[in-house]
Amino acid sequence: MRKSLVALLLVAVGGIAQAAVQLKDDHPEQYRVVKGDTLWDISGRFLDQPWEWPELWHANPQIENPHLIYPGDLLRLVYIDGQPRLMLDRGESRGTIKLSPKVRVTPIAEAIPTIPLEAINSFLLNNRIIDTEAEFEGAPYILAGNAERVISGAGDRVYARGQFDEGLAAYGVFRQGKTYTDPETGEFLGINADDIGTAELIATEGDIGTLMMTRTTQEVRPGDRLFATEERAINSTFQPRAPESPVSGLIIDVPRGVTQIGQFDVVTLNKGARDGLEVGDVLAVYKTGETVRDRITGERVKIPDERAGLLMVFRTYDKLSYGLILQASRSLAVMDKVRNP
Repeated sequence: MRKSLVALLLVAVGGIAQAAVQLKDDHPEQYRVVKGDTLWDISGRFLDQPWEWPELWHANPQIENPHLIYPGDLLRLVYIDGQPRLMLDRGESRGTIKLSPKVRVTPIAEAIPTIPLEAINSFLLNNRIIDTEAEFEGAPYILAGNAERVISGAGDRVYARGQFDEGLAAYGVFRQGKTYTDPETGEFLGINADDIGTAELIATEGDIGTLMMTRTTQEVRPGDRLFATEERAINSTFQPRAPESPVSGLIIDVPRGVTQIGQFDVVTLNKGARDGLEVGDVLAVYKTGETVRDRITGERVKIPDERAGLLMVFRTYDKLSYGLILQASRSLAVMDKVRNP
């Protein structure tokens, strides 16, 4: 079973445990980190509920990013005052980290990521949720391509109409995708803006802007909308944990369009920042129990919901969020429920 973040359980790099941790029955006594590992993979070797690591691990304030581990590092399970700890022996002659380690200088880019970043990179860099219909409708839009072309691509000049910020050098080009509404309340939750490309603003005259397409994922068409590009750093050091407040939501979409959801698929949830969700929150996924007919009494009876997986929230918006399925014991689907683990 694959579970959450053991590397962040490095009490060996500082602090004293505040609570007992539940180890897996078949946990190893030590593990050598290899290229391709993720912290989620490694933690599943040691812990039953590893997202509870904050209760027993406290970062040494003298160390920057003490939770990062690298290929070649050796994790050793030891017991201090009756409580399990992980000691970290640095590979490649980097030394051994004990209770009071020194700052490392190994590049962060080499560190083992928490989760497989290739599964979410496009959602971190390009996908976008627009919170209101007014914001989408008020954005500048592609008016025409050069020489009145209907479609344009990378390297082409295009013309757009709207209010431009001359201080912005580049805009993202997006096309209206799915409009999300809450399946339970009917509330508008947001518009999924599909990434079309990036354009450089060359000049403006009145409300007409001239732009050069510098990147495209598909053909640019009149009506596509322009939004200021967002600066987003790829975060490979998510810190999985249980949400601080009760969460009860639904999977309402699978952006990649699959019908059967499995491990490392991205899903859209009908809960967001306003509901207390934060990046790193781990949620349990429950298959919604079917309603069946009792052949003895003739009644319609609902079968209990069944826990079938775990996901981690990796990006939040006001009313929506994206989550990555990290564990699935059976196929999941839209309208499955998510709750505190």
